Amino acid sequence: MAVVNRIADYAAEMTAWRRHLHQMPELGFGCVKTAAFVVEKLKEFGVDEIHEGIAQTGVVAIINGQGSGPTIGLRADMDALPIKEATGAEYASKVEGAMHACGHDGHTTMLLGAARYLAETRKFSGRAALIFQPAEEDGGGAGVMVDEGIMDRFDIARVFAMHNAPNLPVGEIVTTPGPIMAAVDTFSINVKGKGGHAAQPHSCVDPVVAACGIVQAIQTIVSRNHHALDDLVISVTQIHTGSAENIIPDSAYINGTVRSFDPAVQDMVEGRLKAIVEGQAMAYGVTADLTYFRDYPPTVNDAQQTAFAAQVAREVVGADKVDANVDREMGAEDFAYMLQARPGAYLFLGQGEGPVCHHPAFDFNDEIAPIGASFFARLVELAQPQNDFEEV
Repeated sequence: MAVVNRIADYAAEMTAWRRHLHQMPELGFGCVKTAAFVVEKLKEFGVDEIHEGIAQTGVVAIINGQGSGPTIGLRADMDALPIKEATGAEYASKVEGAMHACGHDGHTTMLLGAARYLAETRKFSGRAALIFQPAEEDGGGAGVMVDEGIMDRFDIARVFAMHNAPNLPVGEIVTTPGPIMAAVDTFSINVKGKGGHAAQPHSCVDPVVAACGIVQAIQTIVSRNHHALDDLVISVTQIHTGSAENIIPDSAYINGTVRSFDPAVQDMVEGRLKAIVEGQAMAYGVTADLTYFRDYPPTVNDAQQTAFAAQVAREVVGADKVDANVDREMGAEDFAYMLQARPGAYLFLGQGEGPVCHHPAFDFNDEIAPIGASFFARLVELAQPQNDFEEV
């Protein structure tokens, strides 16, 4: 691996930054302490501009290179998850019920590592815009930052991001042109019946049986309404109803998620859900209301920028450790909003075997932080060569 020597020199400091951030997880847009730490470090590094308060707690730092040229954007997410940590680490979360279970503490650290190097060396033309974003897990912070005008305000021409990947070998980097992660929609269904004594079901209108019928019918959308060769996942994840074994409740609640890549598929799913809910409600004599919400769009990599990012990755980790044509995933990512606004690419960096993201025992592997920082640094240097700028 060709980790940048200067970044390797302060790898231990990066580990300390990451473990400090790990102990103070913050949720959603409330990344106040995290953003303050980021700003403190950026000031130490001597970046040229620091812009705070974007999307409430987001930060954009500008580093000027040598000579004219465009601005390249690099993004890291900062927020944590509402999960009770079970790593047993000495640097475990000090915030009850919250932890960095997706490695955003590591992503922030990687971008800080790149910021330090770029501010010291400035071996590039144009500018680098370092985007520290809140609310990736919930709230679409990337979309809010785009809506607040960061792409135009800082004249960002293209944008890149990287996520850790548990159970991918350490140091391997994977990506793909086109869609890499799915759109995510959510649905909820409120079923209203008539409760009563469980020994007298004839005097009730049972929402539990109706809810079961609705859930069973939802399973036919993928198997009977959708082309088998296209990607679609529909998962019912919550059913809440009842309070005792001898009471038929008044109502039931159903919740779930839809993952897809094509707006036409989203239209089909929403239409079928409406028909199923209406039909099943009529069949069981209940009323049922569907709420369908389209959340993050699919994350779509620009083909040219993906090829360029893969070229940089091969320089950093070796050609044998880069796969630039992996299968797309059904997870979702709000970096999609930035890729809608500007061409760019999203990549995954292997961190070795261990618990998956969003698991209470997950922990970011500090060994890969210098690799990610080196990738970001070389991305800037190769995209915008010093005194010899040429668009890639």
